This record gives sequence, C-alpha cells and structure tokens, in this order.
Amino acid sequence: MPLCAIAYRSDAADGISVDRLNALVRDASHHNRLAGVTGVLLFDGKQFLQYIEGPDDGIDFVYSRLNNAKSHKHVVELARGHGGVRRFPYWSMHWILVEQHQLHALAVADWTMIEKHRSESEVVVPAVAELTALVRPHLQDAG
Repeated sequence: MPLCAIAYRSDAADGISVDRLNALVRDASHHNRLAGVTGVLLFDGKQFLQYIEGPDDGIDFVYSRLNNAKSHKHVVELARGHGGVRRFPYWSMHWILVEQHQLHALAVADWTMIEKHRSESEVVVPAVAELTALVRPHLQDAG
C-alpha cells in the first residue's frame, strides 16, 4: 500500500493555549495511531503547519478530522502526494514550537514535487527537506 502525505497550513483559533494544544495532540496521536498515520505539527503561536503521512484510508480519516477541528481555521492544503518514505515513523503526532519566519518559510517552500517523491534518492522535495532539517534536532527529544 503506497504512502500518502499531506502538508497544510492553518490559522490557530483565538487564544489557543499550550495546555489546550497538548490535549489536542494527545487526542490526535491516539486517532493517528489507530489510522497508521504519523507526522509533525509546527506552531508559531498563531499558525500551524502540519505534515502527515500514512495509508490513503488513514490519511482520509485524519484529514477529515483536521478539517472539522475547531482548534484552527482557514486550512490551506500545501501538498498531497503518494510514495516516498516516512519522515516521522515514530511520531503518531508531535508538536514543535517554531519561530514565525520558520513556519512562513515552510509554507511558501516548494512542495510541488511531493507527488513524484517515490524514494529518498529519486526526487528531493525542497519543502520536505526543509521540514526534515527543521525537525531533526527535536527527533531525540520526543517519543
């Protein structure tokens, strides 16, 4: 079964706290684990950028939940593709606080090659490479 990946950006609901975000991520992690979905959520205090990966049916389930969530608004899908390798195989979901300029840079990065990303060696997706580089220091900090 091919791997599907989606990246999106959204605006956080007004007044979302770190405690509320932690609770949302715990809930998402549970549902993602059941759906076989892994990923990472970046948050700059005002906006989210999330990358999720997994089987088509799992991604459809999780993305439907995301689109209906009241924790954010103005969801903009940046990319959707099939193939490739899991970037975050050990995280059913994890969130990282980033600077506004880091999230913005990823939101406007080149996601266009994600559909052709079949393996790590064939095609480099600039946005996925940037995301992976940004997240790499946090990989050892989370479980």
